[in-house]
Formats: sequence, structure tokens, C-alpha cells
Amino acid sequence: MNYKAIFADALHDQLKEHVEENKLIQMIEKPKYEHMGDMAFPCFDLAKIYRQSPQTIANALTSKIEVSDFFEKVEAVSGYVNVFLNKQEVSARVIKEIVANKHHYGDANIGNNGVITIDFSSPNIAKPFSMGHLRSTVIGNSLAHIVAKCGFQPIKINYLGDWGTQFGKLIVAYKLWGDEQKVKENPIKELLKLYVHFHEEAEQNDKLNDQGRHAFKKLEDGDEEALALWKWFREESLKEFSKIYELLGVSFDSNHGEAFYNDKMESVVQLLEEKKLLQDSEGAKVVQINEDVPPCLIKKKDGTTLYATRDLAAAIYRQDNYHFVKSLYVVGSEQSLHFKQLFVVLEKMGYRWHQGLTHVPFGMMLKDGKKMSTRKGKVVLLEQVLQDAINLAKQSIIEKNPTLDAKDEVARQIGTGAVIFHDLKNFRLNDIEFSLEDMLRFEGETGPYVQYTHARATSILKKGNLQESNVQTEISDEEAWGIVTNLMAFPDVVKRAFDANDPSQIAKYLLDLSKAFNKYYGNVRILDDNEQKQARLTLVYSVQIVLNEGLRVLGIEAPDAM
Repeated sequence: MNYKAIFADALHDQLKEHVEENKLIQMIEKPKYEHMGDMAFPCFDLAKIYRQSPQTIANALTSKIEVSDFFEKVEAVSGYVNVFLNKQEVSARVIKEIVANKHHYGDANIGNNGVITIDFSSPNIAKPFSMGHLRSTVIGNSLAHIVAKCGFQPIKINYLGDWGTQFGKLIVAYKLWGDEQKVKENPIKELLKLYVHFHEEAEQNDKLNDQGRHAFKKLEDGDEEALALWKWFREESLKEFSKIYELLGVSFDSNHGEAFYNDKMESVVQLLEEKKLLQDSEGAKVVQINEDVPPCLIKKKDGTTLYATRDLAAAIYRQDNYHFVKSLYVVGSEQSLHFKQLFVVLEKMGYRWHQGLTHVPFGMMLKDGKKMSTRKGKVVLLEQVLQDAINLAKQSIIEKNPTLDAKDEVARQIGTGAVIFHDLKNFRLNDIEFSLEDMLRFEGETGPYVQYTHARATSILKKGNLQESNVQTEISDEEAWGIVTNLMAFPDVVKRAFDANDPSQIAKYLLDLSKAFNKYYGNVRILDDNEQKQARLTLVYSVQIVLNEGLRVLGIEAPDAM
């Protein structure tokens, strides 16, 4: 039951000549203080239309909105129409809906099973999976859960960085300084060392960069030795990456990297030629964009292709194969220009579906205020961070709950959950300072705090022995209203997170719900044997369902005990 829509409908009966109902829903606010009601409609924008003061308009609207099963009081205050919901009636309806729908509570069937491709994670092979890759991985994985909850079919794509000039540089570095045995023993560490060494040497000797470019051209031309080294680097990298993905609970529908599109790029270049979009620029081939955006480079003067060429081929391939209604690219903010160019080129090529393409940018993971850089070796390895988090979680379990079963499994859930939540609670465009200490705190605005709240709710239900046949949805506790208003908001939060491609809306919501529940737990004796016991347990059950589902949508597991 969408009470905001019911309020908007009541307003629309009076305002339909001037304001659309969808606009009214967007205008409805949550008052700053509880004594001001549960929803508020500001009348200031209407003052120009009606040529009356906001308070006069609010008075007129208030007199026409009837007290009902849903609204127990409507009042006009300082230019707002404030609505007070009927606490008992609404509480009963919300709790009943959650208990009936369980983890489907908050589902929105707006997608009609349309496909949304999500390009995320996409690390470069032959480099370690660093904290810098965490953001794309967890944001993209959560968005896949969000779009599925909204009725779409997500296709999760790991567009591996397995092609490009850097592999020419790595081949040169391996041939100059590599030790086959060392690489076999510790592939990613050794390949990173070689990559960093190459860039240190290239600062003194620019000819190395030319050698790197030449080696990549040989790779593109199918040179056997270069291809064999590249395949080796790729296989070893994928083995390492799979360990990380398993820990994070992330899976993909496609692992087609950049190399997959090698035989698909020439047709793109030909199409650009046919449409007379390609122009010569100092020996290179470019597509002009507009005055504000530089040209999109399609081929270098040595004939090698670039990111843009492969991304054009990838976008066309995905539309041909998946027929997506939307395609999300979860890639850092620094690539905004690239995607602006890419989308304009596809539009110029005549592809109408370019309108469904969206770049979902995010800020950087910083260390000591600076960007982490693989080529300079300033990198924090994600696997190490996850392992540290898991170890710390296990230590905490041993101290606080030594008799807990399955300590290792719960420690993994808490440790990885802490790392994921630390990222997702931040609005994605903000930069995040890497801090192991903040990430692993087990109180405050953290993943473990939400997980612990879920475990507390589960424990109460176990002690109270709530049976499905005994659920009681009519609760009279005044203190329960803070929880109910939070529970009521969940479907709207999911929809907002979908519209904004922003999982932080759900993370912040879970913190609010956890705080409301823990406040209730501190003030009400839930398990006291009286006429409200079953209703209180049913409320706890509702909280447990929504916390579990909210964490799942973020890509985090919810332990039953901690």
C-alpha cells in the first residue's frame, strides 16, 4: 500500500487542472519533526498559479481532504498540508503486507522482464585485484539486485581489461626481466612487479614505450609468442580473480573481455566509413563529436584500435544478443568523457537504442588522500583487506560469543559485509578514503551493526517461538510507529535507488531501520507474556524480513547469530 500515492491522489482531486499526479508525489515530503505529521505537501509553488498565499491554499486543501481509514488528522501549518496517518490501521496493513510477501516485499513490476546489461568490475588482467576495483564490483553487483527487484532481467558483464598497449609493455617487461619460475610460483605479484619496473625504466628511457606499442601491434597481428604469453597472463589472472568474487558472492553472466571484440571491430570501422563519419587527423581516424567535446579516436596512426573502437563493438554486440532496454556502465568518474564520446558516436551511427545507455560514475578509493596507482605500485590488495576483515570478525566472535556454531562462516559473512557496506553507504560519486579501521568497526554506521540487528531480531523470534499461524498484525505500542514508518518506506527506497542507480539509498535506509528497531528493543519488553506479545513478535519478524532483504539487495549476507 503506497500511502504517499493515496495522499497525492487526494490532492490531485483538487489540483488536477494545474499539477500532474506524478509531480504531486515528488513534491510530498517527510516532515522534519514527528509532531508535524507523517507526510507534508508544500504549497509554495502553487502560490504563483493561484495567486494566493501558500497558507490560504493549504487551508483550502486541508478542508477538502477527509479523515479516513488512512488519515487520522490533516492540518495546515505555515504553508504546508500536514497529514497524520492512522497509526493502528496503517501499522496493521504494513505488517500484514510484509508477512504475506516476505522477501518479495518492495518488489516493483516496472521492468516487465526487460533486459538491463550491467558492465561492472572489469579488472585488468595481469594486475592484482586492488581496493580500487572494489567500488565498481560492489556497486554493479548491488545494481543487478536492485534492477531484478524492480522487475527487470539483469545481465551481469565482467568486461575484463585483457587487451591494449599495457599488454605490449608487459610482454616487453617479461622478456627483458622476467623469471618464468617466479611468475609460475606467484603470477600476479611478479607480473605487477614487472609492470611497475617497466614504468620506472620508461621514465628514463622513452624507447621502452615504443617497444611496448610495437609488441602490442604484434599481439594484435596474431604473433604466436605474444599470444602464448598473453593467454598465460590471462588464465593466471582469472584464477586469482575467482577467489575474490567467491568471497564477495559476486557472479557474472558474461566474462567477455576486450579481446573478445577483436574480430568485431573492423565491421564497426567499415560502418563508420560507410556513414561518412570517419575523418583523418594527423594519420589517425577520428569521429567528430561537437564543439564542447574532443573527437573520438577510432584508430591510431599505426593502425591499432582503441578503447572506443572496442566499446562500440561491445555495445552493438550486446544489443544484438541481449536486446537490452537499458545498458549501465559502472565505471569511475574519470571515464566520463569517454562515455560521452561513445554514446554520441552510437547516436550518429543511427542506433536509437543509444538512449538506453547510461554511464554510472563513481568517485575514487583514496589512500592518504591520493589515488591508488598500479603502475607506481601504490596499491592495497582487496584479497588482503577481505582476509583481514574476516580474521578480525572471527577474533570478535571468539571474544563475545565463543560458543557460536560455524564461526568461520559467520566471520566471512561479517568481514566481507563490513567491506561492502563501508563502500555502499557512501553516495557513489563521493571519493572514499581507504581506512581499514573505519571499515571494520562493529558499531556505528557499519555493515556489522545492521547484521547484528538482524541477528538480534532472529534471536528474539527464536526465544518467543513465533509461529506463522500465530502472527498478529494489530499492534498498539506507540513506540512501534517509528519502526512501521521505516518499514513502510522500503518499497519507495528501492524505487529511488533504481531511478538514481544509487545503492547508498538502501544502505542508509537499513541504518535508519536498525536504529528504530534497537530503540524499540531498549524501551519495550517484547517477550513479556501479555496480550501484545504476538503482535510485538510479528513486528520483529517484519523487521527481520526487511533487514535480510535489504542486505541481500546490497550483496551482503545476514547471519542468524553473531
